[in-house]
Amino acid sequence: MHLLLSGIVGSVAYGLAGPDSDVDRIGVFAAPTVAFHGLHPPRESVVTTDPDVTLHECAKYARLALSGNPTATELMWLPEECYETRTGFGERLIGIRAAFLSAPRVRDAYLGYASQQFRKLTARDSSVGGRRRSAKHARHLARLLHQGRVLYATGVLEIRLADPEWFRAFGERVAGGALAEAEELVAAAERDFARIRTPLPERPDEETVERWLLDVRAAHLPR
Repeated sequence: MHLLLSGIVGSVAYGLAGPDSDVDRIGVFAAPTVAFHGLHPPRESVVTTDPDVTLHECAKYARLALSGNPTATELMWLPEECYETRTGFGERLIGIRAAFLSAPRVRDAYLGYASQQFRKLTARDSSVGGRRRSAKHARHLARLLHQGRVLYATGVLEIRLADPEWFRAFGERVAGGALAEAEELVAAAERDFARIRTPLPERPDEETVERWLLDVRAAHLPR
């Protein structure tokens, strides 16, 4: 495994971390190219929970990012201080990050993941732990909708939130029973996505992504 790019994502990157927040990391690695020709191809993902680290083999990472997956996408847009590994291929990946974007996939992915958070809110319980989880789901619902709208409107993914306190307060209000406020936030985002004139293309630039991936494969052949 050759790590190409990795960094701290999640609440720490967004500016939403509290004293009990986990530190989440994600990375992209390249397996030896010849390993794909054997009986047992390399694992596409390596996930650990202590610490919380998710590593994707570069082809799987490319497919996730091309689909608009928010967690995969944010690795290419992190604040400088959040990166922990940046190789030459990692720098190239950051350099072609716009190639992964397309209007339909950004809209569907961010609205879809936000809707998942809303469904979790409707299934919450009233215990202390349940309220804490509800506040977290509500924060991330609002964060996904905000980031998705900004990305859809500008072509730039905002990772570090300008006003994290608003998201914390929103989470507490929703956890306290203001579920209608979360529902209206989702509905407002759907209206915004429908009216925004996006600079994003209809399809991602797969040719550029493919060129990067093939260069990674060529570099990891035996000499």
